[in-house]
Amino acid sequence: MSLPPPASQNDPDTPRAPMPGSAAGGYTASMQNLLQSHFGTVSALATPRPQTTSQAAPTLAETGEEWPYAARALIDSLIRENTRLKADMKALSEQAQAAEHLADHDVLTPTLNRRAFLRDMARAMSDCKRYGEAAVLIFLDMDGFKSINDTYGHAAGDAALIYVAELLKANVREGDSVGRMGGDEFAILLRHADLAVARSKAQKLEAELHLGTFEYQGLYLKTGGSFGVRAYDGQTSAEAWVSEADAAMFLVKKASR
Repeated sequence: MSLPPPASQNDPDTPRAPMPGSAAGGYTASMQNLLQSHFGTVSALATPRPQTTSQAAPTLAETGEEWPYAARALIDSLIRENTRLKADMKALSEQAQAAEHLADHDVLTPTLNRRAFLRDMARAMSDCKRYGEAAVLIFLDMDGFKSINDTYGHAAGDAALIYVAELLKANVREGDSVGRMGGDEFAILLRHADLAVARSKAQKLEAELHLGTFEYQGLYLKTGGSFGVRAYDGQTSAEAWVSEADAAMFLVKKASR
């Protein structure tokens, strides 16, 4: 007796094997497409799992599986790889953010380093030229810093620098910038502010430094500061603006001696 010809996969009346994504499979459409490209339909690749006994391999109907073991293994492998790649991307993003922070911030104090501060100044200068905005630079040189270093050691000097930096950061607006320019010198960039506002800010900071103390190994130490104020007035570069504010500070320090 002759057997009927095999059903054609292209015959629209021929029932196809269930795709993953049914109630039993639970696979997404992208998984279904991937499996289809690698394995075809289940009916064509219903290869049973290797058997360790001589018994006949169970059929798909008996096991309740819709896809062969190799297909399921592929899906599991892809899921694990996707999870690993997401973790790697997150770690790389965090490393990049940390590197960017280190590149822009002072190694000791919670302020910008000189390079990053000068970059903020250059941006402010550009806005001043383009939009007619006002900006003022305050330059601070700490008073008594050398005495603290010589008397109590460099660790006490570091504590003094951190104290001053935190005080400056706590007294500026979100859009302003605070930078450590080197040694015991700091600068504040006030955007959208005029000379009157900046001078008032400098006087307030000077008073807080004069009245305040910082703790170091159970001791309460004092430091102070001299402030120079210089508004943006078409300076040719950020460095030139800093030099002018530094010179203004020097005159204030000289007059107070």
